[in-house]
Amino acid sequence: MLAIFTWLLGFCVAVFTSLTYFYGRRRKEGEPPLIKGWIPYVGKALQFGRDAHRFLTAHRDRHGDVFTVLIAGKYMTFVMDPVLYPSIIKHGKHLTFHEFSDTVPPVIFDFPRVRTPRFPELSNHIQKSYNFLKGENLSLLSETMVRNLLLVLRQDYLGLASEWRTDELHRFCCRVMFEVTFMTLYGKPPEGMRHGGIRTLREQFESFDAALPMLVAGIPISFLGSTKSARKELKAFLMPHNLASWVGPSRFIQHRAELFEQYHALEDADKAGHHFAILWASVGNTIPAAFWALYHLVTHPEALTAVRAEVRRVLGPFQQGAEPDQALAFSQEKMDGLLYMGSAIRESLRLSAASMNIRVAQDDFVLQLAQGYSVPVRRGDIIALYPQSIHMDPEIFEDPEAYQFDRFVEDGQEKKTFYKSGQKLKYFCMPFGSGSSKCPGRYLAMNEMKLFLALLLTYFDLEVLEDQARPGPDPSRAGLGILLPDTDVRFRYRLRPVSFDPC
Repeated sequence: MLAIFTWLLGFCVAVFTSLTYFYGRRRKEGEPPLIKGWIPYVGKALQFGRDAHRFLTAHRDRHGDVFTVLIAGKYMTFVMDPVLYPSIIKHGKHLTFHEFSDTVPPVIFDFPRVRTPRFPELSNHIQKSYNFLKGENLSLLSETMVRNLLLVLRQDYLGLASEWRTDELHRFCCRVMFEVTFMTLYGKPPEGMRHGGIRTLREQFESFDAALPMLVAGIPISFLGSTKSARKELKAFLMPHNLASWVGPSRFIQHRAELFEQYHALEDADKAGHHFAILWASVGNTIPAAFWALYHLVTHPEALTAVRAEVRRVLGPFQQGAEPDQALAFSQEKMDGLLYMGSAIRESLRLSAASMNIRVAQDDFVLQLAQGYSVPVRRGDIIALYPQSIHMDPEIFEDPEAYQFDRFVEDGQEKKTFYKSGQKLKYFCMPFGSGSSKCPGRYLAMNEMKLFLALLLTYFDLEVLEDQARPGPDPSRAGLGILLPDTDVRFRYRLRPVSFDPC
């Protein structure tokens, strides 16, 4: 009886799959090639999730630079040629990022959609709040970050003796970057709460972050074990009455908190959800980016020597015994002057960034990609750019799998000229997105990574231990930003001599 039932169930699934495949969406004349797979709704999600870059490269070689793929219920049209990117990014009339940003983050971070009559103009006010991450406010944030970096390093690491100490590199970056970023944005915790409070917050964050790819894929949080409780704990920590007890929050967070208070329809739990989204945005990609930047520098002696010398030359000697606000006279001009460090970070981002730039079609229309080249697009379809395909293109970047710390330096200036098919590219390295979806905190993230590296290279000798597996990017977070390492690495560090000899 059981065998018959199993056979009938298998037969029904097969029939349903066949009907879905043959009578579901069909490619119309002029549309890009359509790749659906055999599994209803799921489509090619499993293959894409295993290795998005390889999957897309294989289909580009087979179908050309534009093709449509069914992934988890969404029809996504990928445009693979970077020469065509400007046509997508500037096409705001029919293509928008808001449909994605208005629906996915509220579900993931648990707050109501803001682009509704319940919250008039709130979405516009939130966008304007990102001005507090630029200009003079960026300088103030960066100055605070210097002090917090020195505070964390001094209390937890600089008091160590000069003997070698060992640790795990990604774990080290998590501890330092999470605490520094949180204090820079939200302020310092009440007396006696620093280690316990932030450590607990970080642990809950890591638990939640591990499930993020599944949440983005639409899997209900109730199906993901402890993820729901982790989100609940994180939001409780970020409730307005708790944040009010922290000392010295940034203007950015102060402004957002004041803004949320103006909307009485927003409950405290909703406000905490917004704060949670900002917290994830500030560390979710910066931590792995800092790991890769540090790992590549430490494992490439020529790069380490050049960047360490540049830090000494541009920033001057740090005063190890000085108070945190006196150890480094911060200026944005100095940050911009770290040419080789900036190139080294961009090179690490090129190798590890796997973000996906998406736009949603608002109606049926013909997308003009180039002169004489256009494709029909259906309402609700997603137009996707996958910059990793650019970053690993040997025609654009010679020997793309190799780390070259000075790849983005030319004649003593930042190199911005790269070509594809003989044409100069407007977009060639895109770790922070593009157009309306470009990360508003990218300037702060770059400053934070530069300051983190500058202090570590100044204060410590650093070595990755031998006889261990070399970390590679974990493809499971493809489409979401910077890829995590698939394994952590052991490293050792010790205080450098007081002279801070860069060589």
